[in-house]
Amino acid sequence: MSEKAERWTTVSSREIADCRVFRVREVTSLRDSDQARATFFVVENPDWANIVAITKDREIVLIEQFRHGVESMVLEIPGGMVDAGEDPENAASRELIEETGYSPGRMVAIGTSFPNPAIQNNTIYHFLALDCEKIADVAFDDHESIITRLVPLSELEDLVHNGELTHSLAITAIHFAERHLHNEGLIN
Repeated sequence: MSEKAERWTTVSSREIADCRVFRVREVTSLRDSDQARATFFVVENPDWANIVAITKDREIVLIEQFRHGVESMVLEIPGGMVDAGEDPENAASRELIEETGYSPGRMVAIGTSFPNPAIQNNTIYHFLALDCEKIADVAFDDHESIITRLVPLSELEDLVHNGELTHSLAITAIHFAERHLHNEGLIN
């Protein structure tokens, strides 16, 4: 058994599908140790940003929308794609306003993660938005239909642990946010 994970080197790559919001690439690679050849598939996504948004009244701004992958309504936090050339923090603020009408008083970058590094090439940027206020009506993208839900911040942990909030990227952002929320005196 190897003491070190083995690396692979890409020898060829070609796009095999353009699916509007992502592309699929077929990649042929060689394992460095023995030159074994294998084909892999990579989903190329733009980077994403999501936001744990807290109002001045200590409520978390959640959204609920139908998700086609699981064919059901999903409770999650606001977020979306970072446009080409856009700063992730600006994308986070834009998505928060578009999806909920809430604007942050303060934005804090709280972490980054890879949504699924086994098959995806993108990064998600997680933000904490504090002192949020409703300033606008929602402005959905063509295929969005979203309900905003305000939930007391004190109930957030229960939403995750009772299975009501199941979106893994939202749970990751909430995990990053907990330290900052504790330091701000908003949670114990």
